[in-house]
Amino acid sequence: MPRHPSRPAQDALTLSPIALTRSCFRDKFGVPRQPGLTRFAHAELIIEPPYDREDAFRGLESATHLWLTFQFHEAVRADWRPVVRPPRLGGNRKVGVFASRSPFRPNSLGLSVVRNRGLSRKDSRLILHISDHDLIDGTPILDIKPYLPFADAVPEASLGWADSPPTERLAVSFLPEAEKQLKALPQEAYPDLRNLIEDVVSYDPRPSFRRGREEERIYGAHLYDLNVRFRFVNLDSQERVEVLTVC
Repeated sequence: MPRHPSRPAQDALTLSPIALTRSCFRDKFGVPRQPGLTRFAHAELIIEPPYDREDAFRGLESATHLWLTFQFHEAVRADWRPVVRPPRLGGNRKVGVFASRSPFRPNSLGLSVVRNRGLSRKDSRLILHISDHDLIDGTPILDIKPYLPFADAVPEASLGWADSPPTERLAVSFLPEAEKQLKALPQEAYPDLRNLIEDVVSYDPRPSFRRGREEERIYGAHLYDLNVRFRFVNLDSQERVEVLTVC
């Protein structure tokens, strides 16, 4: 049988975003290291023409979860490294890049499972609403697929060094100024904000080498259009997080 002519590699790898992400996470610091670590992260996927047709999403409403293929657009580098230091290993041990979920990859591609919150139209734009995600604002979405529980869930699967979700979480308290600012914010504009803040800071977004250290540094995480400022304190040899301001 005659063989079909193959496309040049550069043509085969040309990808066009089908959506751009409008996320509660405005930069990399504070983003959960895996999707699903917070149920309170909301985002809108703004579908790009010519893909912004309801027909292209017909039947997706029955899917509770979705696979998203995306680009780590703020981690694109001219070169790549064969080994990385996963935070789960304390940032001290190295593994091969293909044995990790590091964003610093040869093709800068990511894969996440997110919760499907449905479609809507806003200002003539088609929007897919999602939650339980780990995408920063502006993330290009390259593909969307329904998650199939019978095919995609493998209960006996293992990795060895990251088989269970992180369970160590720091206690979180909101200082009076932060409480006052939270109460003044409209819930419809900042859904589940308090819970989102607790999840982000309790998992300790600091680099591994800073964890457990005595320091007076104040950190900030940009959630929606807000700057959440917080610090880590030790009380009775127990580290905890104090949220200072939300503005």
